[in-house]
Amino acid sequence: MPISDACLEQLFLNARTANGFLDKPVPTALLQQVYDIARMGPTSMNTQPTRYVFLATPESRARLLPALSPGNLDKTKIAPVTVIVATDTRFYEHMPQLWHRPGARENFEGNPALAAATATRNGTLGGAYFIIAARALGLDCGPMSGFDIAKVNAEFFPDGRWQANFLINLGYGDNSLLFDRNPRLAFEQACTVL
Repeated sequence: MPISDACLEQLFLNARTANGFLDKPVPTALLQQVYDIARMGPTSMNTQPTRYVFLATPESRARLLPALSPGNLDKTKIAPVTVIVATDTRFYEHMPQLWHRPGARENFEGNPALAAATATRNGTLGGAYFIIAARALGLDCGPMSGFDIAKVNAEFFPDGRWQANFLINLGYGDNSLLFDRNPRLAFEQACTVL
């Protein structure tokens, strides 16, 4: 059964990339709710390689600021939470818990190219599910890729197991700071039906 038009508007049609945020905290319990919804999104072989680091204090976000592009500094300073969406490069260690057939861990462990491709693809999916879940619970998101990944990894993931993928500023958006909506490609430009 299709979801309501109001739901589609909240998740996609009226939802916008937040460029600024109100001074309103996001409780940890709400972050957990977002995660609990997002984790239900499908990943190949239920790999679930996405990891989330919530920078919920000015001090934790200050550690991130040196890695950001100039255009992302101010909005990150005022965001109640910035999420580092990361990928666990050894996600397969959890496969005995997550997959219903034996041998999945060994399959990925013995094939580094397959493991890396699976982690990247499905880790990005997990971040997208997180955005949709956050919007569903009334939060606004400002995803960002304007940052130095090597600096973020060095600062937050020095052991190298987790790797940063992208960032999301999270909170209650300040609509006065929204940009005009940019155009989207038409069906005929982006799709082929065979």
